[in-house]
Amino acid sequence: MESASDAAFIGLDLGTSGCRAIAVDTRGQEIAQARAGLPAPESPAPGHQEQDPELWWTAAQEVLGTLAEALRGHAPRAICVDATSATLLLAEPSGQPLGPALMYSDQRATEAARRVAEVAPPDSPARGPSAGLAKVMALADRLRPGTSAMALHQADWIAGKLCGGFGESDWNNALKTGFDPIRLSWPSWVPELLPREIQLPRVRAPGAQLGLLTPELAESLGMQGRIEVLAGTTDSTAAAIAAGAARPGDAVTSLGSTLVVKIVADRPIVASRYGVYSHRLGDAWLVGGASNSGGAVLRQHFTDDEIRALSAAIDPSTETGLGYYPLPGTGERFPRHDPGLKPALAPRPETPDQFLQGLLEGIAAIEAEGYAKLAELGAPAPTQVASLGGGSLNDAWTGIRARLLGVPVMAAAHQEAAYGAALLAMRARGTGALARASHPS
Repeated sequence: MESASDAAFIGLDLGTSGCRAIAVDTRGQEIAQARAGLPAPESPAPGHQEQDPELWWTAAQEVLGTLAEALRGHAPRAICVDATSATLLLAEPSGQPLGPALMYSDQRATEAARRVAEVAPPDSPARGPSAGLAKVMALADRLRPGTSAMALHQADWIAGKLCGGFGESDWNNALKTGFDPIRLSWPSWVPELLPREIQLPRVRAPGAQLGLLTPELAESLGMQGRIEVLAGTTDSTAAAIAAGAARPGDAVTSLGSTLVVKIVADRPIVASRYGVYSHRLGDAWLVGGASNSGGAVLRQHFTDDEIRALSAAIDPSTETGLGYYPLPGTGERFPRHDPGLKPALAPRPETPDQFLQGLLEGIAAIEAEGYAKLAELGAPAPTQVASLGGGSLNDAWTGIRARLLGVPVMAAAHQEAAYGAALLAMRARGTGALARASHPS
C-alpha cells in the first residue's frame, strides 16, 4: 500500500523560452525535474508578441511525461501550474483557442487600454496595454459579432487541458485582468467593458482544486491514481514562494536584467504611479516594484567573465563614494517615478574594478531605496532578503547589498518557479490552508 511519504506534488512552469516541471515529496524535497524548450514568440508587427498555445501544450506533455519516468516510485497526487502574468487567449467553451495568445509583453492594445483608463480606478493593475484586460478587449474586437468565447490566462488554459474543463483562473493571474483580490470578485466596470459573449473566468484561490487529471492523459503520461489539478499562480509569485517568502518582512530581490523587489506584507499595497501592486498570498500579500536598473546596465560596460574576474578584487566592506544611479537609458519607474531621469555614471574612476564596484553599489542603493519606498507606502521593512537571478551568485555584490540593507542577504536555495508551484501544490493538498476557494465571482 502506498504511504503518504510516497506522494509527489508537481509544479509546472510555463516561461518565455521553455517549460519546466519539478516534483517534490511531502517534505518539500525535490524528487525529479524535466524541461523542454519553446520557440520564441512571433512578432508580426512592432510591439506585437504572440504564440500558438498548442506549443505550450506540446511542451507541457513532454516535460510531464519525462518527469513521470523519473519519479522513482513516488505517486503524483497534485499538479499546480504557474505561467507568465498577462499572457492571455480567447477560447471556445471546449478550450479550442480562437487564434494565437497575446504574450505578456504584447503592446498592441493601446486603444483598449485608453478605454480601460476611462473607467478603471487610478491604482488598478488592469490599466495599460500590457495588462490582461486590454488584451481581452483587443482580442474580442477581432471576433465576429456574437461569437462566444472564454478569456483564459496561460496557466488557466494549461490547467484546463490537464483536467478537461475550462473557465477557471486564480487570484494572481486574474489581477491584471481587473479582478479585485480584496473583495474577491470582478468589479462591475470590468464586464461592462466586454461584449456580453465574452466569459470571464471564475476565480479561485491558488491551490484550490479545479478537477482531476483526465484518465486518458494520465495513461499517456504514464501516471496512475487520483491526481488533482489545482488553481495556479503567476511565475513571479511562484518564484517568491520557491525562495521562501512566507511571513511579513520576508523579502525577495530578483537580480536579472532588471531589479525587482518583493516583500510579504499583512495588507495589500497599490501605488500605480510606481508600478507597485500586491498579489494575494494565502492570508498575506506579496507587494512588489521593479526598477529599470539591474544587470542590463552592468552588461553595457562589462561581459559576464569580466564581472566575475573584477568582482574578486572588490572589498564589499569599503565604499567608493561614487553615488551612481545606474540606468540602461533615460527613465525610471521605481523607486523613483521619473520618465526623464537620466543615468548618473560620473565620475568614472581610472580602474575598472572601482567602476564596477560603483555600479554594484548604485544598484544596491536603488534596492535599499526600493524597500524604503515600499515601507513608506505601508509595507514592513525587510527582516531578511533572499536573492534570485544571476546576480545572487556574486559574493561581492551580496556583501555590498547586506551592508546597505542592514539585514541578512543570501542566495535563495531554490530559484525555480516550478519548485514554488510544486510547494504550493504540496501545501494545499497536505493542509488545505491555501486551497480555500474565493467568493463566487
